[in-house]
Amino acid sequence: MASDKTKELYKLLLDKGYPKQFCAEIAYRNLNTDYTATRMLGYLYRMENPRIEDLVDEMLAILSDRDRIIEKKETERAQAVINDIYMNGFPDQEE
Repeated sequence: MASDKTKELYKLLLDKGYPKQFCAEIAYRNLNTDYTATRMLGYLYRMENPRIEDLVDEMLAILSDRDRIIEKKETERAQAVINDIYMNGFPDQEE
């Protein structure tokens, strides 16, 4: 089920005159979270009429940022586990 932001992104892309299949690919397949859709909406509201190439470039930048954030969160979780082991040792394993 698409979020409201994803639907808003799809509609805005259509309203700006981009091809329907392109709009669906951007909104529903690639930028289908509130975070990514909101980022692209911000870009579209700031830019008058970006070329398709510019939209794709922005989409790739947004996805790259999202991937970096996910990787950072995973690293932070792993570090927290390591810190806990340093502080408390390995958990007792009952058999």
